[in-house]
Amino acid sequence: MKTNYIWLMGILLASMTATAQTSPGKTAYNDESHNSYDHINITNGKRLEHIQMEWNNKTCKMELVDNKMADLYVNGEKIPAAEWGKYSEVIAAIREQIRKNQEQAKKNQEQAVRNEIQAKKNQEQAVRNQEQAVKNQEQVKVNQVQNVHNEEQAKRNEEQSVHNQEQAKRNEEQSVLNQEQAKRNEEQAAENERFIKNLTEDLVHDKIIPDANSLHQATFNSHEMTVNGVKQQDAVFKRYKDKYPRISEGEFTYSRDGVIEGK
Repeated sequence: MKTNYIWLMGILLASMTATAQTSPGKTAYNDESHNSYDHINITNGKRLEHIQMEWNNKTCKMELVDNKMADLYVNGEKIPAAEWGKYSEVIAAIREQIRKNQEQAKKNQEQAVRNEIQAKKNQEQAVRNQEQAVKNQEQVKVNQVQNVHNEEQAKRNEEQSVHNQEQAKRNEEQSVLNQEQAKRNEEQAAENERFIKNLTEDLVHDKIIPDANSLHQATFNSHEMTVNGVKQQDAVFKRYKDKYPRISEGEFTYSRDGVIEGK
């Protein structure tokens, strides 16, 4: 009894290395090193199960109908039902292991379904990745074109910067010239004011005009002198030309609004 128990427990341990499968007509597990299997068929509405396990060159075979043992063989020798009690614990252990194998097979099937779903997702992701890779390549091309444009723009900006610097330098030089011209204009304005003041005082002194406010216009050229539209005598003209070199240098006109034309 003890020897048989140990031997069948060895068969149980061998069965734990097999892969469970409960679909009708399929081998539930098959360890080629021990030629073990659990084969299930559905015949005439009955569930027929054939379980065979080998261990230490001994073969234990069980046949079940609707999960009830119908036959038991050891090394091909059929064990009478009356002696099944000797193997009851081991048989129960084997069937429990078969049940676990079947549960594992179910889990394996469910995992296979999940794996298939995941594989489909992976394929879809791979397609998306390929599409994204194409988009990335297109974006790289766009970026390259943009980089060329940016480099060209940077070159133009650099050239413009040089032009701006040159223009700034010219502006600075022009500003200096403008300042110098403004200074000359200011000096000329002061000179004009002194000249008109002196001229007006002489005209008043010579009684050509009664007072300074009476001077409305004065004109000088190479041959005559007029004050408020009245031509002056040649002797007067000569005296003023000699005293004021500006008069002898060319045409000169002064008006009451402060405008002086000519040299």
